[in-house]
Amino acid sequence: MGGAGGYGMGWLALEAFDPAPVAVALTVGPEHRLVYTNLAYRAFVGDRPLGEPIGDAFGAAAKQDYGGLFDRVLATGEPMSLVEAPVRPAAAGAGEQERYFSFSLSRFTHERPGVLVVAVEVTEQVAAVRRADRATEEQKRSRRRFESLVWINAQVVWVTDTFGQVIESSGGWERITGQSREEFLGEGWTQMLHPDDREPTLRSWEQTRRQGRPWHYMYRVLTREGEYRHFDVRSAPVVEDGVVVEWIGTCFDIEREWRERQRRELLDRAAAVAAEQTALVEMFAALAEVLVPAFADGCGVYLLPDLGSRPAGALIIAQRVATAAAGGLRRQPPGGEERFAADSGFARALQRRLPLQRTFPPGRPPADLLPASTIDWLTATGATSVVLMPVVVDGAVAAAVTAARRGERGPMSPDDIALMRQIFEHTHDALSGAVRFHRTQQVALALQHGLLAEPPQLDDLQIVARYVASPAAAEVGGDWYDSFVLPDGATAVAIGDVAGHDLAAAVGMSQLRNMLRVLTADRLAPPGEILRRLNDAMETLAPEVTATCALARVEEAGPGRWRLNYAVAGHPPPLLMTPGGSRFLRGGANPLLGLPWEQRYRSSTAPLPPGSTLLLYTDGLVEHPGEHLDMGLDRLRRRASALARRSLDQVCDGLLADLPITGTDDIAMIAVRTSDAHSRRRPATHQP
Repeated sequence: MGGAGGYGMGWLALEAFDPAPVAVALTVGPEHRLVYTNLAYRAFVGDRPLGEPIGDAFGAAAKQDYGGLFDRVLATGEPMSLVEAPVRPAAAGAGEQERYFSFSLSRFTHERPGVLVVAVEVTEQVAAVRRADRATEEQKRSRRRFESLVWINAQVVWVTDTFGQVIESSGGWERITGQSREEFLGEGWTQMLHPDDREPTLRSWEQTRRQGRPWHYMYRVLTREGEYRHFDVRSAPVVEDGVVVEWIGTCFDIEREWRERQRRELLDRAAAVAAEQTALVEMFAALAEVLVPAFADGCGVYLLPDLGSRPAGALIIAQRVATAAAGGLRRQPPGGEERFAADSGFARALQRRLPLQRTFPPGRPPADLLPASTIDWLTATGATSVVLMPVVVDGAVAAAVTAARRGERGPMSPDDIALMRQIFEHTHDALSGAVRFHRTQQVALALQHGLLAEPPQLDDLQIVARYVASPAAAEVGGDWYDSFVLPDGATAVAIGDVAGHDLAAAVGMSQLRNMLRVLTADRLAPPGEILRRLNDAMETLAPEVTATCALARVEEAGPGRWRLNYAVAGHPPPLLMTPGGSRFLRGGANPLLGLPWEQRYRSSTAPLPPGSTLLLYTDGLVEHPGEHLDMGLDRLRRRASALARRSLDQVCDGLLADLPITGTDDIAMIAVRTSDAHSRRRPATHQP
């Protein structure tokens, strides 16, 4: 039915359009009856009969939309075009979609005037464009939603260009900081950051911008009230066609959350370091490191051992035991003693038991409130504020803590001071145990030294003694030494160790030393015989006590010739140090004191060359857990040989300083050095 059939041969030339890929149709007359259609047209509309109006092939809507165009072209001869016009055949099913054509209409006259229609289907192109438009619109809508949400919820919203320079702000920054909009733009916002945060912030922001990834950071911002507050900042890139065109970011004031997090972290850290220590000084030193730099640039801790029992009006003595300083600042030495009058500002602050803060011009602290050493440090570092905090333990002020700030940091806030105080309250139980331990240890140490006699001062023998209490034990120990001149002119030297580390050991040590003195001076017998008699006496007077002991008599056999007569009961062997070397004296060995022993105790003798040194010591100097005693003895011998030519004080101090001592046991030692003089000894003092 298509083609030119029924309308004469004048239309046969149009058959050249039959294979064309575009739709072609020709109408004639005012009713626009079809006289030609090509294959592409019929494929879309269907094989419609020639002679019917072209509008019958389409629905009423198409007639209404496009019928007038045909009339106009036929009447005026002016060609017209339509782009992406929706067209739907009248015979199309209900489920079929509209199709889109771009077509042109032109007047065509051959025998009769008509309209030539040429159409190109663009349905796929229209669909693709609409999909892209919908995606773009959806993206814009999502962005508008995101921006609306951000601007509603964030305290500060800012936008930068692709190079990270701020170009837009919500105004929140200006309200918080007092900066104007012009001051804020670009990189002006960095001027309101804490000086320590500016460079790290810019470095992090630049690295993030180069990588094109979201940014999450925290910095401190100076508010219009003059305080620095922590802000959480987040930013994300806006990407179009794979290119970052701008950045949008937010800032939230998280000072309250930051302080709460810091409070928990500091309290946990303080509790942890306090639990790791048992000694009071080490505990305060660890807590000072917690305070710096979290609260202060410098910190000092002062013990107040006599505050509770101090008579009214008496001086307050404060012992500096720990210090801490921020990086780059000089640290005060952790030792020293300060004295304060009873009516001083320091004393009044302790009586109130409340933290006291003072601010002052740089390097000009108040005079009567602080220890002199602290004033020197505050002056030298240009500090501007300090807090003096009494530390109350078990109802008494046990210590005072000074915490100072300098520079732009500003004084502590009330929240800072409250948290600092809470740290010491949080560690009260650990401090309580350490304070009791420390006070008991000080009493025990004083008792121990009271029980140990000073060596006699002699013309031709030099005697030096040392005692080091174990830092791990608060009770008085059983280590002891003694030396005295006997009625026959010989010098007795003894050392011993009563089993235990408590009051019973101290009592046993005192009894043992006194009995040994009496027996040695009364009998003037060989040391082995004295130890046997001592063992017998212990069976009656101290049946529960066991002990070790080394007893020696230093005798002058002739002018310039010295002889040692000695015995050892379960004790480490004496060490003889000469310029030619050192060796242990292993003769005169006997069983431990306090055990039944029916046989006689043995003694032994050895010459003491001029300038030689005899060393008696307790096992704390040489014993290590899990190690054979011989290894410790060998260390002692080698180190003593290296020190043999030094003064007697240097020998004793050098052994204590150089040997790897465990610190779990007391150490006692007594050393005797012979002189080269040929004169008789003349006792300078005599101790019965």
